[in-house]
Amino acid sequence: MNPPMPTQTILYYWEDLQVGSVLELGSVTPTREETLAFAQQFDPQPFHLDDEAAKASVFGALSASGWHTCALAMRLMVTNFLQHSSSLGSPGLENLKWLKPVFPGDTLRLTSTLLEKRPMRSRPDVGLVKNQWALFNQHGEQVLHMEGWSMFGRRHPQPQAPSGATAD
Repeated sequence: MNPPMPTQTILYYWEDLQVGSVLELGSVTPTREETLAFAQQFDPQPFHLDDEAAKASVFGALSASGWHTCALAMRLMVTNFLQHSSSLGSPGLENLKWLKPVFPGDTLRLTSTLLEKRPMRSRPDVGLVKNQWALFNQHGEQVLHMEGWSMFGRRHPQPQAPSGATAD
């Protein structure tokens, strides 16, 4: 188990996040060993574990699990943005697409575009943000598309909605 991350200074609250803004969130290059280790533990399909099976697959070579690709994108998001924000987690995704396979040694670059935001009706101290994540390989090809909502603490919470208010 990894030790807890140190407490970070919050640089970004919900109020600081602007619709239309695009964040460049860095890059990562998965190794063959990381790709195999992830697949062995979480997605043990032959084309993620075995070179010969991968050659015979639609991918043509050993490829990373799509879930590994998502985990790599999440790590970039946490390291380069969320750990510096008032992030409170996510209620879920609305859209996830693996557009191209990711191979060991590919260099992946993540961008996040803020699509919309609104206050959470049931929690005046929380704001919701919908983002679109795009992960690109070293050739500029998009390999992952993801849309989902995140919750952020508000710097200036609004008064509680009256009882009987509609759900979020």
